[in-house]
Amino acid sequence: MAKAFVYTELQVSIPFDRYDWRTANPVLQQQPGLVNKTWLAGIATNSIGGFYEFDSVQNAKAFVTDEFPARAKARGVAQTTRVFDGSSVEEASRYLNSMHFDGKLGPQPGAFVYTEAQISAPFAQAPWRDMNPILKRQPGLLHKTWLSGVHTQSVGGFYAFDTIENATRFVTDYFPTETKSLDVAYTTRLFDAGVVAEASRPMRSPFFG
Repeated sequence: MAKAFVYTELQVSIPFDRYDWRTANPVLQQQPGLVNKTWLAGIATNSIGGFYEFDSVQNAKAFVTDEFPARAKARGVAQTTRVFDGSSVEEASRYLNSMHFDGKLGPQPGAFVYTEAQISAPFAQAPWRDMNPILKRQPGLLHKTWLSGVHTQSVGGFYAFDTIENATRFVTDYFPTETKSLDVAYTTRLFDAGVVAEASRPMRSPFFG
């Protein structure tokens, strides 16, 4: 079965230290095929989300169509979910020290970034070979996992940076130039990694060994 990634975000505004992650973790740990989860806490928005690794696209789809919508309904809030095929992005991600492909853990991240470009292309046709050397030089970048949308073939990434400042510069200064060169719209989201370490460790997050 092919590896899959899931991105989720609840449209809430709750400081992470007030969110009931201790109740949520045992339920999440029972999800079929879940390998790990990194909790996400939105900077400036206090949204709550996660980046998950599943053992298959099938199990990832079951999570985003069953468990997660029920969680959003229970809170009475809107939600975002995305499913990505991990089988096609391994080579590209290893170059950028992806922790989801046996990357080497260094300093604890200070921030996470999620990106998705409004493009539809098989990942093999994406210009990742040209982009990777440029991405590797971005100040403070520790890790990146490339993302390839299931059904949509959108192209994106999940990044770990050393500081919020470097992550912010990436989403405001560099990433818009990347998407402009492709002539596409895009989404970027910025998250505080420091506040989610305690919650993420029991979920086997690869970023908080």
